[in-house]
Amino acid sequence: MKRSMCVLAMLFAAAPAFAAAEPVKVKLDSGTVIGAGEGGVNHFRGVPFAKPPVGELRWKPPQRISWTGDRDATQFALPCPQPINADGTANGGGVAGATSEDCLYLNVWAPKNAKNAPIMLWLYGGAGFLGAGHLGSYNGESFARQGVMVVTINFRLGMLGNYAHPALSKAAAPGEPLGNYALMDAIAALEWVQRNGKAFGGDTKNVTLFGQSAGGLMVSSLLSSPPAEGLFHKAIVHSGSFLGGGRTLAQAEVDGARLATVLGLPGADATRAQLLALKADQMTGNTTTRSGVYGVIDGKIRTTGTKDGFASGATHDVPVMAGSNNGERGAGAADELADLAAATGKAAAWQYYFTYVPTWRAAQQPKGAIHSAEIAYAFDSLNTSTFSGGPQTTAADHAVARRMNSCWVAFAKAPVTAKSLTCAEGFVWPARTAQNDAIAVFGATPKLEKAAPIVAENVRNFPAAPAPSASR
Repeated sequence: MKRSMCVLAMLFAAAPAFAAAEPVKVKLDSGTVIGAGEGGVNHFRGVPFAKPPVGELRWKPPQRISWTGDRDATQFALPCPQPINADGTANGGGVAGATSEDCLYLNVWAPKNAKNAPIMLWLYGGAGFLGAGHLGSYNGESFARQGVMVVTINFRLGMLGNYAHPALSKAAAPGEPLGNYALMDAIAALEWVQRNGKAFGGDTKNVTLFGQSAGGLMVSSLLSSPPAEGLFHKAIVHSGSFLGGGRTLAQAEVDGARLATVLGLPGADATRAQLLALKADQMTGNTTTRSGVYGVIDGKIRTTGTKDGFASGATHDVPVMAGSNNGERGAGAADELADLAAATGKAAAWQYYFTYVPTWRAAQQPKGAIHSAEIAYAFDSLNTSTFSGGPQTTAADHAVARRMNSCWVAFAKAPVTAKSLTCAEGFVWPARTAQNDAIAVFGATPKLEKAAPIVAENVRNFPAAPAPSASR
């Protein structure tokens, strides 16, 4: 872990990405890291925010980490274990190559010489068993160039991130949270931001938590998580509005015992030692077990569903932005979250609808912007995105990205009392009220519409699957 300044100098000289970069040293509560400064942005890659969750720490809450000496922070860390394509192509979460259970690392993009920069922490999508924080679509440079610090993290996935079993519950310390390990990782990263954000020039009193798909579901869940209260001050949910509760810990243990059986262990009678002896690829390589046990109301990390929390007051009263794309189902869920947030508490809420399809993608996306299509536009990361970018990207595409990203920047910079956002080119986006029913539609240029007809059209285009029949 310890590297000399001579070795660091060689790394900077040898790595093309940092050819013109200068070393930047930051002292954290855990130790010192050396990242790279380039073009007005300081980059820090592969910074540990918790001990490796391996061995006895598998299926345990994340633990604080520390080190001595200077730690290189110019290389991304490996993603958490997940199914990987044998042919070397990216999986459905955008990840290719090696993975590791030693994966609790984060990345920072901070404005050079920042003072009280708003902070945004991103949770990636991938159905809860795919994805990583280092992907090109999540590049935070555009945010940092506009004075916003971005943090992306890895969190445990699949059965390693969401699992309960009687043996694990029996071995837990009194009061130890169980089951929701991915959410625990996100909370640990938010706590890390509170302890270390100022060292990068960030404002720890202005933290926006945002995420997409499974990451959006996590944001939705953390809106009503007691340990997360006060760790973030605004929230953005991309195509992942989740307002429900979940199974009890006892129910999750039953499901966990079933998964143990699938993996060749004696179900509920499996011991903790047997569970810890499982190889990661045994879990990620099995289509039944790779997803683990989701949505646990464990009484500690999750005590209620977010919808019920709005009614009881348990859901945190913070500004919320929620949205989806027109080529996927989801406008109704985002609309419900925006309405509940707008009608409850003092903080305002906004809803968006992304409809832009590049001309070179029109044949592939006949129903509109598909799931995940908005990410590189919200980040203004078309230059580094492998999904939405590339040589075919046009000036019109980049203009859409700059406009959309400016609204995310405006949300991050806005006071928690804000009732409207002013974006690039004078686009003013008012918060949702019962009277205006406002929704921002991000097409070639952003415009305001009424949410109700848009939501109704989306529901018609993507009807929910019918509920299973009660009769057999």
